[in-house]
Amino acid sequence: MSKRDYYEVLGVSRAADADELKKAYRRLAMKNHPDRNPNDTGAEDRFKEGKEAYEVLSDDRKRAAYDQFGHAGVDPSMGGGAREGGFRDIFDEVFGDIFGGGRGGGAGGGSRVYRGADLRYEIGLSLEEAVFGTAVKIDVPGRVKCEECSGSGAQPGTSPKMCTTCDGIGQVRMQQGFFSLQQTCPRCKGTGKMVAHPCRACDGGGRVIRNKSLSVKVPAGVDVGDRVRLSGEGEAGENGGPRGDLYVEINVREHPIFTRDGVNLYCEVPIGFVTASIGGDLEVPGLEGRINLKIPNETQTGKLFRLRGKGVKSVRGGEKGDLLCRVIVETPVNLNRKQKDLLKEFEESLHKNERKHRPKEFGWVDNVKRFFEGLK
Repeated sequence: MSKRDYYEVLGVSRAADADELKKAYRRLAMKNHPDRNPNDTGAEDRFKEGKEAYEVLSDDRKRAAYDQFGHAGVDPSMGGGAREGGFRDIFDEVFGDIFGGGRGGGAGGGSRVYRGADLRYEIGLSLEEAVFGTAVKIDVPGRVKCEECSGSGAQPGTSPKMCTTCDGIGQVRMQQGFFSLQQTCPRCKGTGKMVAHPCRACDGGGRVIRNKSLSVKVPAGVDVGDRVRLSGEGEAGENGGPRGDLYVEINVREHPIFTRDGVNLYCEVPIGFVTASIGGDLEVPGLEGRINLKIPNETQTGKLFRLRGKGVKSVRGGEKGDLLCRVIVETPVNLNRKQKDLLKEFEESLHKNERKHRPKEFGWVDNVKRFFEGLK
């Protein structure tokens, strides 16, 4: 099944900048998060699709490769995005042999040295951990240098020999008419070396897969889609090449009270109709403690109260956001007979001046009447 265009997935134009991409991804992630859609089997697929699109388009090099080559430019199974460097690696692998480029060696430069692949690891945080920062211990599987052979790929007591086909260069030249083409050596695959007796621990690869325990310091203010980079914690390089990096991607679990949008927090606060009618003081929760909220008289359901500076401070700096509380007037339930009689008595006391006490209701009724009269 063919993949959808990443720009279409996020709903942005091809000229979208980093901020537009982040906002689009945040909206998509919040909408399709599996925790919010327990009965929608397609939500998780849409969530993963959006995450994949954002991962590519938020990385300048991957985005450049995608813009030029489409999905093939970032698909590891087709050679794209397999190693750090994105478009540069694709160009080297496709055209390096002809132009004498590549990530090591070059013309007469000896065996090639490859930087290790970058790794990605996703962690789930609570809203409090994302807002205030935390330290998380993770176990990351990845390729590390084989201790048995010290990364040489040869059995202990032996050593790799120089490839006799390319004389240790890793590349061979081919003459085609007036052109001299340089290609990766087909025998040693560009390493410049041949292993006669492969190491049993790594099968001659020089690297083995191991779990590595790491402590990730998550800074305060991170949000869904943010990444923490751990330099040099990716896979080991080939032929003594440098290690790749580890990117820890942040996912924030749904909170039972608050919803986050950027630096602002939202919550719904139910209040009784008596408090809504005559006013009162209400205690509402904040991430840093309890907050007193004054409810004025005649408050209507849906009224939004802004508590400035009670939101989140972004990891990128700037002013702290606000806490926005939307009040929902709750209709009493499970009333006994006496309570019902009192409400009826209260209702009758309003009949003398109904329009004064319920202006919105009667204003709506008048608009409905005019609407139906206009249909005649």
